[in-house]
Amino acid sequence: MPYKKHYGGSKPAFKPAGAKPAPGARGQRTFVRQKADDELNINEEIIAPQVRLVGDNIAEPGIYPISQALKMADEMELDLVEISAKADPPVCKILDYQKYLYQQRKKAKEMKQNASKVTIKEIRFGPNTDEHDFQFKLKHAREFLEEGSKVKATIFFRGRSIMFADQGEKQLLRFAVELEEFGRAENMPSLEGKRMTMMIAPVKKK
Repeated sequence: MPYKKHYGGSKPAFKPAGAKPAPGARGQRTFVRQKADDELNINEEIIAPQVRLVGDNIAEPGIYPISQALKMADEMELDLVEISAKADPPVCKILDYQKYLYQQRKKAKEMKQNASKVTIKEIRFGPNTDEHDFQFKLKHAREFLEEGSKVKATIFFRGRSIMFADQGEKQLLRFAVELEEFGRAENMPSLEGKRMTMMIAPVKKK
């Protein structure tokens, strides 16, 4: 059920959940809705004398007196929602506020979840990897970056191959240069024990 408030006639005013009484004119008592940070002004909370109505359900978008805008929302059994309070006059839509709020929160949650899901694909090779193998791994790295994954390039030094650490560093730097169209290196090659690694992040597509 939307946050609908009725105006005039014998219809009772809607009291939203979480509302608290506040003193009104001539001894009457109105209700102040307790809003979350992401909520907007709706219905009688909108104090501007006139508003700009937009939206698909408005036959003639434009500027209306607040009383007329509230009446239109009431006739549709929907809410008048102030979507841009800083505009002059404020921009409003007539819609089902509970449904709108649910959809906005669902969208924000999905965006947050997608942002936190960072896939890391590892490409491994040795300090003396031949050219054919290097190009093969480069091809896979491009594919991973194009799909939005990060690439962790790792060179393993086995036994006395640690003597070729300089060669391994050059190989990683070349790897990053070859991929610069698809990704950017987040760090210089870093040696930890028998492993030298470098992280490459995908380039955001414009």
